[in-house]
Amino acid sequence: MESLEQIKARAERAVSGAQIAIVPNPGPAQQSSLLIDNEHAFAVARFLRDDPTLRLDFCSNVTGVDWLDRVVKKTVKMKRLVDGEEKEVDETTEEKIPGYLEAVYHLYSMTHKHGPVIIRIRTRDRGDGARLPSLTTIWRSAEFQEREIFDLYGVRFDGHPDLRRILMWDEFVDYPMRKDYREPDDYEWEPTPHDEVLEKAKRHYTQRPELDGAEKITAGGDALNR
Repeated sequence: MESLEQIKARAERAVSGAQIAIVPNPGPAQQSSLLIDNEHAFAVARFLRDDPTLRLDFCSNVTGVDWLDRVVKKTVKMKRLVDGEEKEVDETTEEKIPGYLEAVYHLYSMTHKHGPVIIRIRTRDRGDGARLPSLTTIWRSAEFQEREIFDLYGVRFDGHPDLRRILMWDEFVDYPMRKDYREPDDYEWEPTPHDEVLEKAKRHYTQRPELDGAEKITAGGDALNR
């Protein structure tokens, strides 16, 4: 299979105006990925699927990623005067990167038996109106997984054929897979509360004080009369 650099170059030639960046992966897997701008993501995805050399016709999974606001430190070499002499010294700079959400697609070719090629699309921010283009009509297997990202991260996929919750119930508020999510202890609206959920919910109900003996008898008599 072609290198990621070759795929990037051919995709940019095939889709006019597409902006694609290689995102390196420093981990053991060394699986770098292609970050595609949202405006051209659909066209680039179609190219990856239909190109005769690539034929990335199978999307094995789609994953959501939540990136919080963060500060990245970089060390750069600068020329400075030291004791009257110009020297090259290391200086640390800080870059503030606002948070965003991503959808990450792992693509394979069933035709040519190669892959994966990993592509990413990224929201502008982490706000409630976060949106991405849906790639479900390119890879049908992405339908439920884009719904899962919508449900758990709050990303709305424009053009998805059936965008609705898939794991949480309709009345559920917030997005459980976001890094700043705080689990509530009141689950009275969960359709099937059980075990620990019921114990947590009890904290929100007024406990009836224990009755003394006389009150128990009266209460019991009232119950029988009813």
